[in-house]
Amino acid sequence: MIRVVLADDEPLTRAGIRAVLGAEPEFDVVAEAVDGREAVEIVQSHRPDVALLDIVMPRLDGLSAAAEIHRTAPATGVIMLTTFSEDEHIARAFDGGASGFLLKTGDPRELFAGIRAVADGAAYLSPKIAQWAIRRLSTGGDRTSGAVRARELVDGLTAREREVLALVGNGLSNAEIARRLHVVEGTVKVFVSAILRRLQVPNRVRAAIIAHEAGLVERG
Repeated sequence: MIRVVLADDEPLTRAGIRAVLGAEPEFDVVAEAVDGREAVEIVQSHRPDVALLDIVMPRLDGLSAAAEIHRTAPATGVIMLTTFSEDEHIARAFDGGASGFLLKTGDPRELFAGIRAVADGAAYLSPKIAQWAIRRLSTGGDRTSGAVRARELVDGLTAREREVLALVGNGLSNAEIARRLHVVEGTVKVFVSAILRRLQVPNRVRAAIIAHEAGLVERG
C-alpha cells in the first residue's frame, strides 16, 4: 500500500482527491494538511511514501514545503498539484525537490500513475505539464531551437542510454526500467547517472523534459 499525505488549503479539493484515492485499495491517505508548514510537520512524523502538495498555501507555500520535505524526509516523494495559472510557480518547482507535477483538473488515472511512479523513485510529468515545460522552461520559450538542442544532446548518448532516457521520460522507475530491459536495477542506476551527467542536468525531471523535447516520448 502506498501511504499518501495530502496538503491543500481548499477543503473541497482535499475531499475530492481523498475520494478519488479512496476508491483504489493500493492508496492510503494517512493525513491531511491545510498549509505548507503543517504539511512538513506531518510528513516528518508520518514518513509517507508520497506527499501531494498544492503550490499556493498559507504560512508556507508548496514550493518551500517541497524543499523542506526533500531536505528533512528525502525518502518521501513530492508531487506538486498545479494549475496553468500558476506557471511562474511551476518554473521554480522543477528545481525545488519535487519529483512529480500533476494538474488539479487532470484525469484521475494520471494521479494514480504519478503517485505510483514517484513512490517507486521515478519522476512523473503530466503530459500537459511536460508540453508546457518544453515550451517554457528548457529553451526560454523558443521551442524550435530547444528541440534542436535536445536532439543534439541525445545524439551524444549511446543507443542504450537513449533507450533508458525514453523510459525515464515515460515516468518509469529504475525497477520498472530494469524489468523492461531485462537487466538488474544497479545497471539502470549506472545508466541514469551517466545520462544525467552527459545531459548536464541535475535530476530526472529535467532529463524527462529533454526526452519529451527530443521526441523520444510519444505524446498522449
